[in-house]
Order: sequence, then structure tokens, then C-alpha cells
Amino acid sequence: MASRKTIVAPSLLACDFSRLGAEVERVTQAGADWIHCDVMDGHFVDNISFGPAFVEAASRHTRLPLDVHLMIENPYHYLPRFLPLASSITTHVEAKHDVSKTLAAVRDAGLLAGLAVSPPTHVELVKPFLGQFDILLVMTVTPGFGGQPFLTSMLDKVAEAAAWREAGPFDFHIEVDGGINVKTAAEAVRSGANLLVAGTSVFRAQDAAEEIRMLRNA
Repeated sequence: MASRKTIVAPSLLACDFSRLGAEVERVTQAGADWIHCDVMDGHFVDNISFGPAFVEAASRHTRLPLDVHLMIENPYHYLPRFLPLASSITTHVEAKHDVSKTLAAVRDAGLLAGLAVSPPTHVELVKPFLGQFDILLVMTVTPGFGGQPFLTSMLDKVAEAAAWREAGPFDFHIEVDGGINVKTAAEAVRSGANLLVAGTSVFRAQDAAEEIRMLRNA
């Protein structure tokens, strides 16, 4: 399998919301590649996190790409509120929307389009959309809450997606989100992931720069 640069995207879900600007600046200066924003609506997942105003506020404190993950029931409806803020937008294959239409709208806006798959969903469900997305996000925890343990069984999905990518003709990032630390990052990268979302492990590290460096080299 061809070597790919590992991208580290700290998740704002794990930051101190009361110090949002300082937290974004801290991980930016620590060497993050992207900033990950987990948007939750309390319907698609059993939690409510933040919305476009929060993402816009974060954008004022970094020039890094904002990787917006919409864990919401009707993502197409809300796209116009996030398109001006993000560099990439990922929606779920399980959500209530025309997947192809949503992916096309994100790409038409000049952003990277992502498609996510939750743990109970077979990765084969996203295969019909190969060529329509730039990022395949394999959730490695049940979506909705930070701090959950990594589900090693999800590595089979990562490996299967990596085999599709290797076979061509479509190229895409394989992103993993949930329970990512240096150990689990290494397992995910070995399976084919190249985009690591890390919340708790970065924001609660004594040295965020060292944690990001170790994740990138995992």
C-alpha cells in the first residue's frame, strides 16, 4: 500500500468551550493539520454539541482547514449554514438525505465531501458512492459522545476501504474518529487510515505538540 501523509485533526468536542479561541490557537500552534468540528443535533445522535455559530467562532482563531462532521438527521437542509465556514463537510450515509445530492452540493461549493459510516453499518453501504466523496469517515466509537474506547472491530472496515482505494480508480482519505490515541492511531494507520481525529488525547495531553507529533508518526 502506498505511503500517505498522516493528517491529525484535533476534535473541538474535547476542548474547553469556555476558552474556545485559546484552545483553537493552542492546538494550531501545537502543529495540528486540521481542526475537527463535531456537530450533533440530539436526533441523529443522543447528544447536542454546537452549531454554525460555534464553528464560525472557531474559524476566527485559526487558518487551518475546518473539518466539519454533521451528525445530524437532515444534513442537506443545514448545508448552507456550514458551507461558508468549512474546508470539508462529512455527512452520514445513515442520515435522512439524498446522499449523492448532498455530496455533490459540498463539492460544488469547492469543499471536500465526506461520507461517514457508524459502527453498526456495513461499510459496503458506502461503496455505491465511490468517486463521489473525498473522505470516508469510519466511526471507531458510537457517534454522539467523546471519550469512548476505540472499537478495534472497526479496523476491518478501514482495511476494506483501503483495499478499494488501492484497487482504484478512486482516491480518498480514510478518516477514523473515536478513541484515537497513539496506540489506536498506529493500529488504524496500519489498516489504511491516514486522517486521525483525536479529541481527548490531544486536548488533555500535558504537551499537545508532542501528542500530535506522536500521532502523526504512529
